[in-house]
Amino acid sequence: MSDSPLTSLTSVTSPSRGAVRFRAAALVAVPLALAVGCGSGSGDGGDGGGKDDQVASVPDTSGKDKGSGGDKSGKGSGDRTGKSAFYDAQMEYVRCMRTKAGLKDYPDPKLSGYLDWPKIDELVDPNGGGEEYKGGKDGVCVREMREAMNLEPKRDAQQDYESMLAHATCMRDKGVSAFRNPTMSGGNVLPGGDPDPTSPKIDRDSPAYKEAREACADKLLEGLDGMQ
Repeated sequence: MSDSPLTSLTSVTSPSRGAVRFRAAALVAVPLALAVGCGSGSGDGGDGGGKDDQVASVPDTSGKDKGSGGDKSGKGSGDRTGKSAFYDAQMEYVRCMRTKAGLKDYPDPKLSGYLDWPKIDELVDPNGGGEEYKGGKDGVCVREMREAMNLEPKRDAQQDYESMLAHATCMRDKGVSAFRNPTMSGGNVLPGGDPDPTSPKIDRDSPAYKEAREACADKLLEGLDGMQ
């Protein structure tokens, strides 16, 4: 992914719903390309298989704030008081979406600061261009979106990769055979999902996909919803 999320967003005029969702999530969340202490760990980007599938599991995050990616210091992590810088920045984005973008029912972020994607999905105009995902029409709220992105708590790339791998494995097990694994190379995480988000091969609106998505939702750490 050579382009920045903002470049990818603004260069697409009428993307598919899946592509819009992917790019919007990449803007709202700080990029997952974070260096980790593990030198190996490249995932199989294919339809399935690979030894990683045999060991995929959601990491133990008990006692940790999922939104912080396991940051034990507490610095920069999203607290549960609703007063963290990340939460406040997301609220500014939400207010912008309600006023400037004209989406008066745009939902509050979760207490962790992450956006509530299922509720946002309910607002999407099927005949529109995905403005609900990308900062409103003509990017009227992109500035607020970027500011929130820059304040997201630091994440653990290895944990995020393992979480997305477990999710991809689950999606295939539940019948979405084309669902690809995430990949990890040099500490950079690229989400899996549709083999070609710009020309989707997976029907996200099909009953089978929705059932699999619901069954596998708990495999994703908080903040990763919508990333694959």
